[in-house]
Amino acid sequence: MQFHIKNMSCGGCVRSVTKAVQSVDPAATVTPDLTNRKVEVTSDRPREVLEAALAQAGYPAAQLGG
Repeated sequence: MQFHIKNMSCGGCVRSVTKAVQSVDPAATVTPDLTNRKVEVTSDRPREVLEAALAQAGYPAAQLGG
């Protein structure tokens, strides 16, 4: 699933986003696209759980699909 993270603008942001996702699913794969401020997440957890973890970490995300 893909998310647009408007305020993901640097490597530190990518690390924080990855940590937030993996806090709710340690086995999740996170593939960032910093240029387009998108992240591809492979996880068995529901989107809502991932979105909540991202928002709590200060990186609210918009669902892009997939």
